[in-house]
Amino acid sequence: MTTTRHSGVGLVLGGALSVQFGSSVAALLFPRAGVSTVVTLRLAIAAIVLLVVCRPRVRGYARADWAAIAGFGVALAGMNTLFYHAIDRIPLGLAVTLEVLGPLALSVSTGRRAANWLWAILALAGVALLGRTGFDRLDPAGIGFALGAGAMWAAYIVLSARVGARFPKLDGLALAMTVAAALTLPLGIGPTLLQPPVLALGAAVAVLSSLLPYTLELTALRRMPTATFAVLMSLGPAIAALAGFLVLQQHLTLTEGLATVLIISASIGAVRTPREPAVAVGADAPGQDNRSAGCLLPAGPPARS
Repeated sequence: MTTTRHSGVGLVLGGALSVQFGSSVAALLFPRAGVSTVVTLRLAIAAIVLLVVCRPRVRGYARADWAAIAGFGVALAGMNTLFYHAIDRIPLGLAVTLEVLGPLALSVSTGRRAANWLWAILALAGVALLGRTGFDRLDPAGIGFALGAGAMWAAYIVLSARVGARFPKLDGLALAMTVAAALTLPLGIGPTLLQPPVLALGAAVAVLSSLLPYTLELTALRRMPTATFAVLMSLGPAIAALAGFLVLQQHLTLTEGLATVLIISASIGAVRTPREPAVAVGADAPGQDNRSAGCLLPAGPPARS
């Protein structure tokens, strides 16, 4: 049992590393192809692979089912687009730190326990610390994009639960990813879209940020409790800071590092606080950004994330 759990931890951390290093590769591609083109490539390639692998059934669903798919697709498109615009302007580690405030706010608002508000205060302390000495060197638009991505991540978590309840296996994710790719295509079309080097790096981003993490996280969830999984995924901002440092040569100041630690601590505390069964929010698909099943907080991007 211990060996199985340890292997699950390795899988989760491997998936988190894959997501954040995938984001780093995406940032390297921005100057050559543009943010919108990279978003389209990532979503389109991931959608094609999911459609081929899952072969989702499209008959026999009600209008409400397709409305859920449409909403999920909008959340996926918005989360990825806003997040990539954020990391084009501010360091990756700080973008993920701000983004994670969205799921944290969702957890606090649905927690029904006083302890959740203590974690919210801790997170706000991290934001205040970052704002006091860190925001002066950050692009305001980048901050706004990161916070917007966090809001879309929270919407993603809620909608993924609804889609997971209506569609079997990964059919809902495959269909929603297709919607997301279609929504971003008009902005992503450009002269560089089909250049072989851009396509190759775009495929690498799709694999690192979506397909590989999902596979690792789904396997891990079969070997460990979802609460443990969520705690490990709360380390996302720290892993993102590491990826930004190693790949993009981005350095965080001491204050920014401390603010990140406070927000990570708040996320871990929130997911460890016992939840009321009536308000637990599950997800049947992975999301930063694809989030994995059964977790309310950072449960491993989206399709980000």
